[in-house]
Amino acid sequence: MQSIVERFCRYVRIDTQARDGSGTYPSSEGQWDLARLLVQELKAIGLADAQMDDHALVMATIPATKKRPAPTVAWLAHMDTSPEFSGKEVKPILHENYRGQDIVLPGDPKQVLTVAENPELKNYVGDTIITSDGTTLLGADNKAGIAVIMEAAAHLIAHPEIPHGPIRVCFTCDEEIGHGVDYVDLKKLGARVAYTLDGMGQGEVEAETFSADKAIVTIHGTLTHPSIAKNKMVNAIKLAAQFLDRLPKQTLAPEHTAGREGFVHPCGIEGGVPQVRLLFLLRSFVTAELREQEQLLRGIAAELEEMEPRAKVEVHVEKQYRNMADGMEREPRAVPFALEAMRRAGLTPRLSSIRGGTDGARLTELGVPTPNLSTGEHNPHSPLEWTTLGDLLKARDVLVQLAQVWAEVEK
Repeated sequence: MQSIVERFCRYVRIDTQARDGSGTYPSSEGQWDLARLLVQELKAIGLADAQMDDHALVMATIPATKKRPAPTVAWLAHMDTSPEFSGKEVKPILHENYRGQDIVLPGDPKQVLTVAENPELKNYVGDTIITSDGTTLLGADNKAGIAVIMEAAAHLIAHPEIPHGPIRVCFTCDEEIGHGVDYVDLKKLGARVAYTLDGMGQGEVEAETFSADKAIVTIHGTLTHPSIAKNKMVNAIKLAAQFLDRLPKQTLAPEHTAGREGFVHPCGIEGGVPQVRLLFLLRSFVTAELREQEQLLRGIAAELEEMEPRAKVEVHVEKQYRNMADGMEREPRAVPFALEAMRRAGLTPRLSSIRGGTDGARLTELGVPTPNLSTGEHNPHSPLEWTTLGDLLKARDVLVQLAQVWAEVEK
């Protein structure tokens, strides 16, 4: 138990925040630092072929112990953290023997992890809750997944009597900005099926994601000195405010949607009077609805240009990932085997959908079915992010059982 906590805390202290628009891959230097550390640790536990490539992707093999051929399975987690909140100088705090109370985060006492807003905390009385100090996110998304994979690998290497086929370990970069598998060589990965360890809580197998695009709206105005601005200045900031005001108020927003409802989410803004750049996330479980969301933005752009002909409003849309459910039939055993592994680990499994995406969505689209498994993430992308020792250990146990389930079938 101490080992997995130490691993997790070691990883979250490395700032690996993804930086959209950096022009590099990976987008932040810290991802290189974590990748180098992981290669060292993989070799130390006995994965002799561990290596980092020119894109900071880390791969290694847990050699098979089963004599008869079994399918190669891959385990994946991503090294980057969200660009939405700082991951610099994370100070993980262990709240041992949790008693069910609200938790005040000492670095910023205004940040309080309340039971009222996090009722699942009631399920963790007696456990060790891990948070940041409230001034940063924690980084359980997805360093919990990394710690779980590392512990499961160490366990299998230490127990060669456990039968399993070949297992490929892969740690990716920049998943949070939609580029997690841009440079993953599927032939090098060599897996028939894969699993991302990037899910919430315990006991969930996620085999459906949003389909996702990113939209960038650029509003071009005209800058002049305010003293002579009459009939000359076109203020892109004010036009941006009107653009945002024209979005649906009670629908298509993440703060007003749940379940299978999609959304158009403005998540970034930068610029000044001459130009403003708005960043949007387009999300739907029905891929065709992304085009409707795009047309919504283009329609607002046209309205603004008609209202202010001197302005120009450009809408650029980039594909991100597609619903993994569309490709899961390529390996129909992927989900049932994960559910069985959770049962063997003592959990009551639940099949669910992700209101988001993982590297698995892209991998599935590329031909490697990749469900997502719980790994103890709570409140991701937030200073109120938390995980627990129990979640980490259960996720490790699920991987150990999953390796054995796949060993029971022929290649």
